[in-house]
Amino acid sequence: MSSVPTDFLANGRAVSDDTSVSTESRKKERRKKERLRTGHLKEVPNSRELREKIRDYCRQLASRLDHEPHFAKDDLEAVTRGVLEDLQLPEGYLGWTMVVLSSEFWRAHVASVPFKRRLLLLPHCLKHAEGCPADYDQFGLDCKKCGACSIADFREEAEKLGYKVLVAEGSPIVLKILISGYVDAVVGVACLNVLEKSIDKVLLAGIPCMAVPLLSSDCRNTSVDEDWVHEMIHVQAGGNEKLGQARTPSYLHLLRFARHLFEQTELERLAPPARKNGTGLISGGEIKPVPFLDPIAATETLAREFLAQGGKYARPFITLAAYDAMTGARGVTATGKQHLAEVPDTVRRVALSIETFHKASLVHDDIEDDDDFRYGEPTLHRTYGVPAAVNVGDYMIGLGYRLVSRDAAALGAETANDILDRLADAHLRLSEGQGAELMWRDASNKQITPLDALKIYALKTAPAFEAALLCGMRCAGPLGERELPLKQFAKHLGIAFQILNDLKDWQGDQDNKLSVGLDTLGGRPTILWALALEGLGDSACQELCELMESSDDASAKIARTKQLYHEAGVFDKAHLLVDKYQERAERIADGMDPESLRRLLYYLVDTVLERPAAVESELLTPTLPT
Repeated sequence: MSSVPTDFLANGRAVSDDTSVSTESRKKERRKKERLRTGHLKEVPNSRELREKIRDYCRQLASRLDHEPHFAKDDLEAVTRGVLEDLQLPEGYLGWTMVVLSSEFWRAHVASVPFKRRLLLLPHCLKHAEGCPADYDQFGLDCKKCGACSIADFREEAEKLGYKVLVAEGSPIVLKILISGYVDAVVGVACLNVLEKSIDKVLLAGIPCMAVPLLSSDCRNTSVDEDWVHEMIHVQAGGNEKLGQARTPSYLHLLRFARHLFEQTELERLAPPARKNGTGLISGGEIKPVPFLDPIAATETLAREFLAQGGKYARPFITLAAYDAMTGARGVTATGKQHLAEVPDTVRRVALSIETFHKASLVHDDIEDDDDFRYGEPTLHRTYGVPAAVNVGDYMIGLGYRLVSRDAAALGAETANDILDRLADAHLRLSEGQGAELMWRDASNKQITPLDALKIYALKTAPAFEAALLCGMRCAGPLGERELPLKQFAKHLGIAFQILNDLKDWQGDQDNKLSVGLDTLGGRPTILWALALEGLGDSACQELCELMESSDDASAKIARTKQLYHEAGVFDKAHLLVDKYQERAERIADGMDPESLRRLLYYLVDTVLERPAAVESELLTPTLPT
């Protein structure tokens, strides 16, 4: 195993905080800026003998790996390349071998989870394309046992053991199931394309998982090493599976804890409603009277319903995870659930306030952008009208401040004042950024430079990440010399996130925007628009500006705008900007202590900056604004 990086091997020696796997691997090999195609790296070894040889090697190697740090995708790739080099195998097997090695790394962790707390994920493409009697429901394929394929056999076998079973694409529904608290580990069967999409989140969050790759990616009548699947389903603690049991840090408990804050019972305990006789439900698409028995209770009830309605709760997670990182990082251990039960209510209410401010900004932003949907439902102003929605947003701002101010004695006056000041500063900067955007939208001159667009992003998006991170840390104690670099980290993270959000607007968004290009139609000053103006000639720029003001069919406007964006190389330039700000954030993370905080910053970079599928265009090497 001479080619495997020694930093990853436990082999009797500890890895110190100063030379942690995450830091060293990041410093040795930065994320490549080119978005390379990976189809040639997804070959499946064509003989059973070779597949078993690779798996056996990976199993031996996994027994020697250090299970304490997170095994991020970059780390996994580095080790896997060493495996292929040792076995003198081609690079094309990289994707397949990464899945096998990751599964062997997590084998002991999965084995320690009871069957009834595991999810088996099966692919619908294993079914025979013709004559399958099963129908699809909202959870995937409703499999019927007919003997035509192995899906029903695997399902029956797993359900007898107590598994939850899902026959669907391995996608966001799996993470939602995990965060909801129904299962603690995932075992699955999928093609390499699907596994590549999901492997980042699973590895980063530290979710115990194993997978058996399909032998082809044709999505019709595929096959798999069935005895491998049977072995995976039955894996239990014992023998070598005891190694590394539940030692790898996991953010799963913290993700669940953040969501738990917004469940009705906990929300009412932490922030008891002032009025008890309001009833209502946010639904429907037409403006309608607010159906409350007491009109005075209407605002509070609508605000609380919207607060708990949806979203990823990423910002309260950041607050809680930052607090945990600075108080011993016990929440990421195997017994994290018990430790998180001890988190003071004062810290929980600070996390609540972060989400309250965020939700208020969403209500106001939806009004200002005249958006139709939020979390897949009609926006508040579409349902109840603009005045009622504005009022609900204002109410949530007041609620956010009160959640902190009423805990001043428990937090300590200095800590409470510091947190309130950070929240107020974030609120002011957000309003300045939104104001600049609105002024540009309503101006007759639609010229904007990429640098000016990035300044707006720094004001609009970064303050929320900064407040969530710093307020969580401040609950644990003074920030000291960490404060300035962490503010810069939040700035870089926020800018990169907003650029990715602009790219996502051209792909549609199942949560919020159900059509593409709505930011352009709405007149938002995006970085894509600014890059187009910078990269196009005078006549094309004039056409682009005229498109915004024209009364042409919306789909025609979007199609032509997209053509012009391609001509200017906008999508590639935007991706390169994301790379630039992501690298800046990672450099700050590299120098941050303690190691638990550094690990959290890496996790935030890789999860907040989840990439959409690359927009097809020619690769350019532009001059980027600083």
